[in-house]
Amino acid sequence: MSILRNAIPAMAFLLLAACGKAPQQPSPGPAPVGYVTVREQAVTLTSELPGRTSAYETSDVRPQVNGIVQARLFQEGDVVRKGQPLYRIDPTPYQAQVANAQAALARARAAIASSAALARRYGELVKINAIARQDYENAQTSAAQARADVAAQQALLRTAQIDLGRTTIRAPISGRIGRSIYTTGALVTAAQADALATIQRLDPIYVDIQQSSADLLKLRQQILAGQVSRDGNARVKLLLEDGTAYGPEGTLRFADVTVDPTTGSQTIRAIFPNPNGLLLPGMFVRARLGQGTQQSALLVPQRAVSRDEKGKATVMVVGAGNKVEPRTLETSRTSGDNWIVTGGLKPGDKVIVEGGMMLRPGMPVKPAPWNPNAKPAAAPQGAPGGQSQAK
Repeated sequence: MSILRNAIPAMAFLLLAACGKAPQQPSPGPAPVGYVTVREQAVTLTSELPGRTSAYETSDVRPQVNGIVQARLFQEGDVVRKGQPLYRIDPTPYQAQVANAQAALARARAAIASSAALARRYGELVKINAIARQDYENAQTSAAQARADVAAQQALLRTAQIDLGRTTIRAPISGRIGRSIYTTGALVTAAQADALATIQRLDPIYVDIQQSSADLLKLRQQILAGQVSRDGNARVKLLLEDGTAYGPEGTLRFADVTVDPTTGSQTIRAIFPNPNGLLLPGMFVRARLGQGTQQSALLVPQRAVSRDEKGKATVMVVGAGNKVEPRTLETSRTSGDNWIVTGGLKPGDKVIVEGGMMLRPGMPVKPAPWNPNAKPAAAPQGAPGGQSQAK
């Protein structure tokens, strides 16, 4: 019994010692990361800017004579052609003016025949001193005045005919006509402030784009320095109010020569085909326009860039010995899903895109080229960041 009592404590000690010895865990290996190699490449610089549509041509339909509107000859909202009759004003007073001018012209022509015959007779008589020289000169003057009266009456007749023609108000341009402000029976005058209706030509149509003058200045400086080449036939794409893309592309026409002092922006005008009339004047749109090509640009995916406590853009790169190195970037603008980097990287650097969430400077990694189309696999146990290597 004494031997058994001595053996029990010894066995308990051995069991406790065995339980106290923890098994050794395998040390984790380098974290797998996906990277992209930075290379110089040509990039088309684009900007997405707000804009509004405006009609290619706009014309107010106004009366040029006074009178009562007898008829409206169009349907509101229709497409009208240049020269198409739109309104008819009571022509009766102007028909009377034409008749009066025709009678005055006939009277002046009759007078010119009489004065011309008298001047010829006096010309023969003055040669033989049968009349005074003064009488002959008076006859010549009367004949010249008669001819001038005929010319004046012809001009008055032409004026009366023009006014009569203006009693039919015609479309000055082709386009879509809006609502009629005046109805049949209304009195209109040639000097009135209100237009009868407005015609707008909508195919093609203008888009006025607002861009910061500072951005335009920077772009011009880059072009002058040879960093950016300018395409003479820049194309413009349009996004509608609902976010959908407008099919036909437009072209840039010009940039305004002045800057709005209140907004600091400059107006750029583009022109778009509008055969179906989808675009209407005053619509808000967003324009994507190419501003030039940067021949040697470094692109870094936006998902690889983070911000430090000072707000500066930073990335992690695969350095010597496959160890993590932080870099602070200088960026100018975006191009699609990438940042255009102007400082902090050089061609050939390997920027970590995937698996860099929990990385710290100096940590060893297992780099592999990043495949944006690959599905991430489960991270190996103990790997930092919980992200797997891109396959």
